[in-house]
Amino acid sequence: MSDERRVGIVLVSHSATVASSVAELAQGLAGAGATVPVAPAGGTESGDLGTSADLIAAAAASVDRGAGVAVLTDLGSAVLTVKALLAEGDELPENTRLVDAPFVEGAVAAVVTASTGADLAAVAAAASEAYDYRKV
Repeated sequence: MSDERRVGIVLVSHSATVASSVAELAQGLAGAGATVPVAPAGGTESGDLGTSADLIAAAAASVDRGAGVAVLTDLGSAVLTVKALLAEGDELPENTRLVDAPFVEGAVAAVVTASTGADLAAVAAAASEAYDYRKV
């Protein structure tokens, strides 16, 4: 299945390197045949640490295939920036959802689930369920 009707994933971090690395990890773990539109939105336009509404909006637009966009964030102001964009109502694609999930584990779960063709609710649920992953 191509990515044309898959849920898109945006990974928002205060660091461009972290966002890109988590996107690469999640796509790699989803498997070679998976084609999920994933976009990192890390740092600021000038390359500093922080978050950028413009970068987030551009990333969301780039992964929107009409099946919804799941946005995962790392820390506080990233969450606030996405919430502000959602409140504005016209900055993000229709059917964009901020997902409450751990950043790395949630990203992997979201991308793997989206690779199966699951809908936005299932992708968001899989990412949120990553809070329950135990390491011991």
